[in-house]
Amino acid sequence: MGMIRHILWLDCMAAASAGVVVLLLAPWLSGWYALPGELLSFIGAVNIAYACFSFSLAIRVRRAEALIKLLAVANGFWALACLGIAATFAPVMTLPGLCHVLGEAAFVGGLGMLEWKWRRQLLVAGEQGASTQPVADQ
Repeated sequence: MGMIRHILWLDCMAAASAGVVVLLLAPWLSGWYALPGELLSFIGAVNIAYACFSFSLAIRVRRAEALIKLLAVANGFWALACLGIAATFAPVMTLPGLCHVLGEAAFVGGLGMLEWKWRRQLLVAGEQGASTQPVADQ
């Protein structure tokens, strides 16, 4: 159960950290990444909003499967949005900016896949009867 037990906490803490850093440093990152400050502020705000949602799930002992699915799907959509940002701004953005946006896409996409795979195990927090076997994709 090790990683499964902590994945929602990892998700919310990573999103909160990324959101705060990007929001606080948006003016500076804008110049370093060659991206509009408004876009970086949007990315930071989305991360904060997402962190709030994933935190609301992480603190629960019992979770609705629909909310776990929504979390996983939201991660997938944000990964696609990051890929879209990278594709749109690739001609002008710097390598650090491209690495940040593509790295975020890979990270949240991976989290989304794990949350989907382990959605049934995430219905109950901790080790309270949760199996370590992944749920077969349906």
